[in-house]
Amino acid sequence: MSVEVTNETAWQIDGKIFSDLGVWVMSQMRVSTQSDLTIMFVDPDPIAQLHMRWMNLEGPTDVMSFPMDELRPGDGGTEMEGVLGDIVLCPWVAAQQALAAGHSTMEEMMLLTIHGILHLLGYDHVTPEQERQMFGLQRQLLLTFFALRQGAGAQATLPAGTPDVLAEWDREHGAGGKTAK
Repeated sequence: MSVEVTNETAWQIDGKIFSDLGVWVMSQMRVSTQSDLTIMFVDPDPIAQLHMRWMNLEGPTDVMSFPMDELRPGDGGTEMEGVLGDIVLCPWVAAQQALAAGHSTMEEMMLLTIHGILHLLGYDHVTPEQERQMFGLQRQLLLTFFALRQGAGAQATLPAGTPDVLAEWDREHGAGGKTAK
């Protein structure tokens, strides 16, 4: 399995943790070791542009998934192989959501990574039943990953003095602090 992590933001993020998480989740979902995944961290403007282009929704969002080979979880006997796809995350939006949820930005981004991988594997949360299944699975995967790593403790941080580009985006676009969810 290959997981490429790219950070195009000012956030200091340990890409290895996200690479390890991606490999682990794909193995748990029985995706072939020959499969590829890309995880990219971007600022509010690039994700807002993707959000408008692909979903016709305004404003930055937390995570977007772009499947490639439309892989599905393996059935125990066979493992799906190919390019899983790309996940694009915005740490700025994740930080807002983490604050509201009462956990760290790193935990939120890890949850969003798992959420994005599940979307790439065909999971969705349109109906209440789909939401229960997907959110239950992503919670189980995240808690199990945390338990196996036993307090990795890594954090996503911003260098001192880094401007809040999400607040700047909101001011420039008249969003008044209302980013898309």
